[in-house]
Amino acid sequence: MEPSAGNEAALNARIGSSIRRLREKSGLSMRELARRAGISQPFLSQIERGASAPSMVTIYRLAEALDVLPGALLPAPGTASVQVVRASEGRMLPVSGEPNSAAGRALLMRPDTTLEVMEYLIEPGQYLEEWFSLRGDLAVYVVTGQLDVEVEGAGTWRLGPRDMISHNAELRHRWFLVGDEPAHVILAVVHPSDGQ
Repeated sequence: MEPSAGNEAALNARIGSSIRRLREKSGLSMRELARRAGISQPFLSQIERGASAPSMVTIYRLAEALDVLPGALLPAPGTASVQVVRASEGRMLPVSGEPNSAAGRALLMRPDTTLEVMEYLIEPGQYLEEWFSLRGDLAVYVVTGQLDVEVEGAGTWRLGPRDMISHNAELRHRWFLVGDEPAHVILAVVHPSDGQ
């Protein structure tokens, strides 16, 4: 089910509250956390107040600066031992703050697990080329379409349907859509268990 504006605002407020709580717990000022995460202090203020939603790259940068898993910044789901995410569910997170940025759907991103799973439906013309680096290991699986995966200092690999690449997530990496066809991509990240 698509979130309503009210639900989206409430979710943004909970994310902002989580970030503020973790920042205060770590003893960081808003200015220092913004500096460490590479974002502006006014933007961090908007996120903490729930006035702005952070992008995927911003969540990763804030989590790194706070020394927590990215899922710790998102509200925890219910405590059921089995979780089903329907095709119409999952928080959409844009890759960056760029206009027309590709977005991923968080299938699994919780504070109680080191596994993160994202689904991307990437359309031609969407911004995607953001550099990422985070702790842990990752795997990229292309369901349909073609994707170039560049790993800084290691090379670029073209992936087609049913191809997968995995590498240490600390290596800076980015994706490029190939051709005029959309790509359906699954990203799985296993974060180290010490980043709680």
